[in-house]
Amino acid sequence: MCGLLLGEGDDVTRLLPCRNVAADPAARFEIDPAVLIAAHRAARGGGERVIGHYHSHPSGVAAPSPRDAADAAADGSIWLIVAGAVVTAWRAVPDGAVHRRFDPLPLDVSGCAGSGDSPQGRNAIPPR
Repeated sequence: MCGLLLGEGDDVTRLLPCRNVAADPAARFEIDPAVLIAAHRAARGGGERVIGHYHSHPSGVAAPSPRDAADAAADGSIWLIVAGAVVTAWRAVPDGAVHRRFDPLPLDVSGCAGSGDSPQGRNAIPPR
């Protein structure tokens, strides 16, 4: 799974699910460019800003992979990574603590819509 994080600053107000258009979606993700462009156009028109994205690691851990680091721009965007019931948050930065690309972010799921069964966020820094 993958999608966009919409909101302001570090506050995610909406998740926008997207199709994974990567050639090998089991090994990497690529957000549908048409959805990404439309989201940026909507933001320019006063809509919610694209502040990052989320994706899953279905057979891995909820931490950035070397592939994620290679694909990430050091632009300050938020990356949410999901593996099983674990969700972690990261910021893409130059010279980050993980793979020299990501710094961990605290994850607060208060105010989430739903039945209260949201996964609890954890941010353990894996070794480089």
